[in-house]
This record gives sequence, structure tokens and C-alpha cells, in this order.
Amino acid sequence: MGSFPKSNGMGSSALLETSCGYLLQELKIIWDEVGQDQFERDKVLLELEQECLEVYRKKVDTANISRARLHQQLAESEAEFTHLLLSLGERSLPGRPEKMTGTLKEQLNSITPALREMQLRKEDRVKQFRVVQGQIHKISAEIDGRTEYSDSPSAVSVNENDISLKKLEEYQNELQRLHAEKSDRLQRVEKYISTIKQLSATLGMDSSLTITKVHPSLNELSGLSKNISDAILEKLDSTVKTLESEKQTRLDKLQQLGKSLANLWSLMDTSYKDRQPFLHVTGLSSMASAEISTPGSLTPEIVQQAETEVKRLDQLKASKMKEFFLKRQLELEEICSRSHMEIPSRSDMEKIISQIDSGEIDHADLLTSVDEQISRAEEEAASRKMIMEKVEKWILARDEERWLEEYSRDENRYSVSRGAHKNLKRAERARVMVNKIPGLVDLLISKTKQWEDERKKVFLYDEVPLLAMLEEYNMVRKEKEEEKHKQREQKKAQSKVVTEHDSPFGPRPGTSSRRLSDSSINGGPRNTIPINRKLILQQMGTSINTPAQGISYMKGGNKPHRQRTNTPKEFAYHLREDTVSVVSSFSGPFSP
Repeated sequence: MGSFPKSNGMGSSALLETSCGYLLQELKIIWDEVGQDQFERDKVLLELEQECLEVYRKKVDTANISRARLHQQLAESEAEFTHLLLSLGERSLPGRPEKMTGTLKEQLNSITPALREMQLRKEDRVKQFRVVQGQIHKISAEIDGRTEYSDSPSAVSVNENDISLKKLEEYQNELQRLHAEKSDRLQRVEKYISTIKQLSATLGMDSSLTITKVHPSLNELSGLSKNISDAILEKLDSTVKTLESEKQTRLDKLQQLGKSLANLWSLMDTSYKDRQPFLHVTGLSSMASAEISTPGSLTPEIVQQAETEVKRLDQLKASKMKEFFLKRQLELEEICSRSHMEIPSRSDMEKIISQIDSGEIDHADLLTSVDEQISRAEEEAASRKMIMEKVEKWILARDEERWLEEYSRDENRYSVSRGAHKNLKRAERARVMVNKIPGLVDLLISKTKQWEDERKKVFLYDEVPLLAMLEEYNMVRKEKEEEKHKQREQKKAQSKVVTEHDSPFGPRPGTSSRRLSDSSINGGPRNTIPINRKLILQQMGTSINTPAQGISYMKGGNKPHRQRTNTPKEFAYHLREDTVSVVSSFSGPFSP
């Protein structure tokens, strides 16, 4: 056998057929020379044909397998390309034709670059997802308070089926939200820590120890990342509330002690020097808890010192309690006296003093009781103020009324003497004041009744019912008016008798039977004026000097409390006109 030249296509097939035919011809020559029978020859030829077919079949199978592999690679590439497009959220790749043509190898060669580019895009996108998701996991772990977590990108699981830009944007938005929440939590933690430091300084406590008890990472010296979980925030909030409650408790106690100190200082007239060490305690009495931030202002030592001082002053107050009680009692009596109210009985006060001496009464309760009595007395005095002002006006007017009565009875009031003009002016003012008395009394009665209806008690003036005094005054005034009216009538009748007696025409007819003769009454014409004047003045004096019956007032409705009798000087009423008319008729030539 010789070698055959290489060729392609139809030339190769012809050469092969020629080579096979030449070899077959050579084989026949050999067989003819050897004398091979026909059967063997046919058998060998059949074997050669079968072997040749087998070789062709193998070649065809190999070609089919290669073609199927190319189809599969092309299908897988197209499927991967499509999957990458979907997972990246893109519709197509620019520069790649929608439909591919050519042989399988040509089609495969055309899709391979686009597929590689899509794979590179996927890798970059996955890296972005890993970074964002890693940060999300880290911040979420910090917010949840988890200290053990892996922040390496490889530890983050990325869903490669959805790595679109839309999904990446969602993760980025979530990361921004977590960053904002982390920042807010850090601010809240810092605010809580600052509040704890301030409260601890005010209360005299170690803030570092308090913060470390909440969580070691909150201490700045620890160097750890601050825990910002919900549990830590709750513990911080609870710690702040506990400190604020302790602050309020101490403040309430110091305010109570401050009030006690102020009361004790006021009772015992404590000097400024002795007060000065505790003025900061009394200064807290009007302050709210939020207003107090001075370091060391509410320490346990300050509370202890204030308690000790209050106890010391309480013991000192116990020794001076009797003096304090008497002082407050005098204050109460002064209020009652100024308002003419009923003063507490001396027996009750002596009983309380004996209880103080024996220690049977609590000092604080006693002072509280006295203060309540003073408060009630001041309140009642305030309610009586308007009535008492009008009572004072009435008493002043009544004094002027009595003075006017005495002045009207003075026969020398019109004489030219030193100070006479002042008395005349005072008399004019007194008459104006006296004329206002009825209206003033009526107003007083109305106001007093209104006060009694509101208070459901009797209005007492120096332990005497004011209404009874006013009604008695009205009754006596009415009696004096009636008496004055009778005197006027009697004076007119007497003046008429004198006029008829001195008339040059003689008595009128019928008058002799209604009067006594001048000679029988006066003893002659010369004594007419003095005797008649004396008779009138005696008759006026009888009415003036007639004392009014006293009125007895009952205190409490059971026993007489005060007996009061009205003297002539107090309730006599004579107008100037009456006196002037009498004096001008009977005083002779010196009458004005």
C-alpha cells in the first residue's frame, strides 16, 4: 500500500474510491495467484464492506453528537442570556441582533460576547447588593442589640434571581431608613445619658456607675459601640424616671422641711445669721423639680442636715410653746377686739396652757388649731369690715348727737365768748350728720340681716347683738320724737297763754275758762316771765331726764350677758329751733 495525497471535497471521495478500487484489484490479483476460492473471496469482501460501513457510522455518530452539543451550548447560552436580562431587569442588550443566522458555530460565536458582558454586569450588580445588604444586616443587628454578626460581604446571601436596579433601590432606601433610625436612637441614647449625668450631679450620685449598670457599652471609657436596642432605650428611660422620682421625693421632703424651718424661724424670731446655713433649703419651697439643676443641691447630706435642724428647732420650740401660744392668742384677741367680735374665753386658754405644761397636747396640732382660729377670725373680720365701718360712722354720729343736745341746752351758747364761733360751726356739721342717722341705721339693719342670713349666726358687737342695739336706738329715737312733739304742743299752748295775758286788748272771749290767772300762778305781773320759763324748763327737763328702760340681751338664748341702760345724755333729742324759740320767748332782753 502506498500513501495517498490529501484533498478536500469531491476530489477526496474520488481518490478514496480509486484507492479502494486499486486495493481491491490488487487483492483480486493476489487471490488469483493464490487460488483463493470464490466463497472466501465473497466472505472477505462482505467483511470489508461491513467494516467500512462501521467506520462511516461511527463518524456520523460523532458528527451528530458534536452538532447536538453545539445546539445545547447555543440553547444554554440563549437561556442564560435571557435569565441574566430578567434578573438584571433589562429588556435587551444594545448591539445584539434579535434573530441569529448562520451555522451553529457562527451563532454561538455571535452570542458569546453578549453573554460575557451580561455576566460581568451580573457580577458588579451582585457586589453592589452584597455591600448594601451587608450594611443593612449590620445596622439591623445594632438596632436589635446583637453583638455577634458577620459583616463580611461573602457572608451576605444575595438572591441572584432578582438583582434589578429597582430591587437595589429598595435595599438602598431601607439602608437610608436604618441609618436615620440609628441616628435617632443614638441621639436618644445621648440625651438619656446627658439627663442621667445631670440628675446624678443634682442628687450627688456617680453618673458613670449608673450608666455602666444600664450597659457597659454606654460608658465612654469602654471604647465599645453603643448599644441602641429597644431594651437599652427602655432601661435608660426607666433609669431616668427612677432618678426623677428620687429627685422629686427629695425635693418634696426638702420643701416640707423648708416650710417647717420658715415657720419655726418666724415663731422664734430666729436671727439671719442662724438662718443663713439653711436659706438654700427654704429657697426650694416655691421651685418645681424641672427648675432645679444645680449640682449637689439635693444630696442626702443636705436632707439629713435639714432634718437635724428641724428636730433641734422642734425641741427648742417645745420649751417655748407656752410663750408662742400666748403670743398667738394675743394676736387672735387683737383681731377680735379690733372687729368687736367675741373673744375666746379665758378659761379655755388656761385649760390649754395647763395641757401644754403637762405635755398632753401636741405642739404642732396646737399651733395648727390656733392658726386656723386666727384664719377664721381674719376671714370673719373681713366679712364684717363694711358693717363695722358704718357702725363707727353711726357711733360717731351718735356722739355728735349727744354733744348737740348738750350744746342746745346751754343758755350761753350764743354769748360772745372765746370759741363760740367754732361751736356754732360744729353744731351745723353735727346737725347735718344727725340728719343722716336714720338712713344710716336703716342701711345697717339691712346689711346686718343680710350678713346673718349668709352666715347663719347673730352679728355681735362687743358680745351684744347689733340688730338689737339698732332696733333699741330706733325705738328710743321714736319715743323722743313723740316726746318732742308733745313739748312743742305744750309750748304752743303756754305761749298762747302768755300772749293773751300781755295783750292790751284783754283776753279773748272764752279763754279765761281754759287757763289759770297770772296772779294765781306767778304771784303777780312782775314774775310772769321767770315763773313761766321755769315751768317750761322744768317740764322739758322732766321729759329730757326721763331715763329709757334698759334692755337685757341674752347671750346664746340661755343667760343674760350684758345689761345696758340708756341714759338721758345718750338718747335726748332737742332741735335747735325748739330751744331758740323757748329762749327767745322767756330769756328777757339778753336773748339774741
